[in-house]
This record gives sequence, structure tokens and C-alpha cells, in this order.
Amino acid sequence: MIIHNLNPTIFHFGFFQLRYYSIFYIIGLIIGYYIILGIVKKKKLKLDKDDVMDYIVYIAIGLLAGGRIFYFVFYDTSTLWNDPLEVFKLWHGGMSFHGGVIGVIIAVFLFSKKYKINFWELADITVIPIGLALALGRIGNFINGELYGRVWNGFFCVDYTHNEYLNFLPKQCRYPSQLVESLKNLFIFTTLFSLKDKKLPKGFLFWLFVTMYGILRFLVEFIREPDKQLGFILGPFTMGQILSSVMAITGSIALVFLWKKR
Repeated sequence: MIIHNLNPTIFHFGFFQLRYYSIFYIIGLIIGYYIILGIVKKKKLKLDKDDVMDYIVYIAIGLLAGGRIFYFVFYDTSTLWNDPLEVFKLWHGGMSFHGGVIGVIIAVFLFSKKYKINFWELADITVIPIGLALALGRIGNFINGELYGRVWNGFFCVDYTHNEYLNFLPKQCRYPSQLVESLKNLFIFTTLFSLKDKKLPKGFLFWLFVTMYGILRFLVEFIREPDKQLGFILGPFTMGQILSSVMAITGSIALVFLWKKR
């Protein structure tokens, strides 16, 4: 059993709080910058350091806007209707990965048009560090005591009930689903990074990311507690599984098409 008694806040000053969750995503963006910069130089794309920094800003805005809007549209529609300004209250939490992906795709498209770079080539580069950033983010979720797993009394179950820093203490021991997701994302990153120098069709790494994430997220959802405001959507399946299945099917079709076309 793992006793969770972690304080998600590093320090606070008045209304300002610095949380581990934010730090992990900042670290993810910094690492992402250097990974993308290295690949861009190796592929001799016409982007300098400042251009890549601008691109990271595009990605961050797309991720934040897409994840936030998608969350309220699919996971918390009532709040969107009753208090639409809640979308801008980032400190209250609430993000959707699937929406973040859509936001990033839009950001890649806009940036590729501005700098006249092939969209698929840029997308292939972008998805490589995303898995690592997500792995760090899930560790932040674990420290926050959120997105926790379903009830389980196994050897590595997590007990949150004695954590004095959390407002909501889930009862009973639970799966460490956030840590499992972190490992899943790290596996995706390792796979994509190992393939970055291979001669593959443009768009292949992007669709491989979409496929791998969709399949693995679908499986991990079986040990993750469903969102309390939604529960199970279709039989034993959650909203996350439905959206992930769309990713897995779409990505698989795209991969087969690209592989046959090569």
C-alpha cells in the first residue's frame, strides 16, 4: 500500500500558488523545445531558435485552449451553459487531453502555414516530446490526488484518506492509475523517439502517436475512476474510452493507408 500524503503546493504567497503540476508541465515544454530544436537542425528545416520558441508558444496556447474548451463541452456541459466564464478560471482545474490534441493540431497547422513548412513533417516532430510532457503531467496529477484509480486492494494500491492537503479524500485504496498513465506516455515517447531517424512516410509518426495513445488510454481507463459528473457513458465504457477509441480507429486507418502508399 502507498500512503499518499503529498502536498501539491510547493509554496504560496497570498492568492498565488506554485504547484508541482505547473512545474512539471513547464519542464515538459522546456524539454520539448530542445528536442524539437535538435530535430529541426538535423532535418535542416528553415527555423532558428527564436522560431522554435515561437512554435512552443503556439503549442502551449493550443494545448491550453483546446484542452479547456473540450473539457467543458464533453465533460462539464452544465457549467458551460450556467457559467461560461468558468472556462477562463484555469486555477479551478479541468482539462481534456483529447481537446488538447485538437488544439495542438490547429496550432501546428497555423504555424506551418505562417512559416511555409509541410504540416505532416512538423506534426511528426511535434508528437515526439508530447509523450514525455504528458508523462510528467500525470506525475503532477498523482501529487494533486486527482484522476485517481478505481477501488483496488492490491499491493501497490494508493490510500489518500489521510492526506491533510487534499480537499476531497477518495475512500478506500485505489489503483495508481496516474502512475500507470505516466509509464504509458513514457513508452509512447520512447517508441517515437527511437523511430525519429527512420525513413517513414510523412505523417506516420503523428498517426502512430494517435493510434498508440488511443489504444493504451482505452485500456488504462479500465482502472481509472470515471469522471463523477459523467460516470459510465456506454455500458462499461467511459467518455475517455469512447474518445480514445475514435483516436485508435482513425489512427489505425491512417497508418495502413500511409504504409500501403509508401
